[in-house]
Amino acid sequence: MSPAINLPLDLPSLDQTISQGARLQRTVHPSGLRILTESVPGAASTSVGFWVAVGSRDEDRIAYGSTHFLEHLLFKGTPRRSAMDIAVAFDQVGGEHNALTAKEHTCYYAKVQDRDVDMAIDVLADMVSSSLIDPDEFDVERRVILEELAMADDDPHDVAHERIAEAVLGDHPLGRPIGGTPETIQSASRDQVVSHYQQYYRPEELVVTVAGALEHDRVVDQVITALREYGWPLDNSSAPVARRDTRAQDLPGAARKQTVHRPLEQAMVVLGTPGLTQTDERRPVAGVLATVLGGGMSSRLFQEVREKRGLAYSVYAYASQYSDQGLFGMAAGTGPAHVPEVVSVMKEIFADIADSGITDEELQRTLGNLQGSTSLALENTDARMVRLGRSEIHIGEFVDRDEAMLRLEQVTPEAVQALAKEIAQQPVSAVAVGAVEESALASAGERVAG
Repeated sequence: MSPAINLPLDLPSLDQTISQGARLQRTVHPSGLRILTESVPGAASTSVGFWVAVGSRDEDRIAYGSTHFLEHLLFKGTPRRSAMDIAVAFDQVGGEHNALTAKEHTCYYAKVQDRDVDMAIDVLADMVSSSLIDPDEFDVERRVILEELAMADDDPHDVAHERIAEAVLGDHPLGRPIGGTPETIQSASRDQVVSHYQQYYRPEELVVTVAGALEHDRVVDQVITALREYGWPLDNSSAPVARRDTRAQDLPGAARKQTVHRPLEQAMVVLGTPGLTQTDERRPVAGVLATVLGGGMSSRLFQEVREKRGLAYSVYAYASQYSDQGLFGMAAGTGPAHVPEVVSVMKEIFADIADSGITDEELQRTLGNLQGSTSLALENTDARMVRLGRSEIHIGEFVDRDEAMLRLEQVTPEAVQALAKEIAQQPVSAVAVGAVEESALASAGERVAG
């Protein structure tokens, strides 16, 4: 069994065998560039990710949504490749490529056969280091993003989860929508986005993670060669950018309620409270709590809200964790007339866990659920690549499968109840999207339990 592996920024190299015979290697280049690989025995595919630790929370000096705007623009061409060239490079080998902007990072990624790894690294390096951000393409992509925002605004699930983040996190930058708003996207200027690009897309900010069929030294050589060829100053010595402060920040003490009126057949309702940070040692406990509460068909929420009362098709609980804050939530899609009852039932079920805890049988069932889903996810090289990136950028610690299993096995019913009690004392914010009145959320209350 492998213990957790620390990833100090001043450690130039690391090479360690981890669970299932995989091999974790890490190189910190003198320029501050970090490259991590996980060689997986028997893999026939490889996933590549180019990460920058900048997300929507880092936009105080620019139009909100500019980080996501920039993500789109990096696919629009470089001095060496047009947007079509980038698309063809992956399409002609059956590969996948895309990007994501989150609240605390941006990642450009690809998945290819092992024989096409060099190509994937080269194209992603070109995109990240040499985007033209062409003025004409800027205006075209602005329209695309406005359409994307309109599409998300038509989805009550997206709207509810965006609004509950705003309600729980308040004025904290994590409460802002990742994509911005139509107004901020309309106001974003090319100069602002270019400045954002130049500020953050540098060697000391970049983390490259690769998982699957690979040779570490070859990956390192390919990344460095490509970035040098495309003009990045890798000969300048620099320390990797420091990780974010992980001390929890205070949030507004009051609960917030909001209804978003839409002419829908079903209403989406979400309750949310502050949760744990992503470095909190109780993360496995939060995972167990969310799963017992609403993580599957045997969970308490599913059994009571759907199976016994027939009030919802979809009902679940979740925990979102960031560097200095977090969110714990419960959500359901239900008929507008049933919103008050669903809110009351969700609070009652959570309060019961806070007051009486969970059973040993629930704990064992949940541990089996989480251990199995974790193991199955790691059959995918994408999941391993993402695990590397999140470990390096956010946590500073790599936890392999065996260590993750051990941490789960150490969770006790008492720890789950203690965390539930703590969360139950937090203000409960509520959002409902659909044909509902604000009075439907009256039972949301200030706390789950007194």
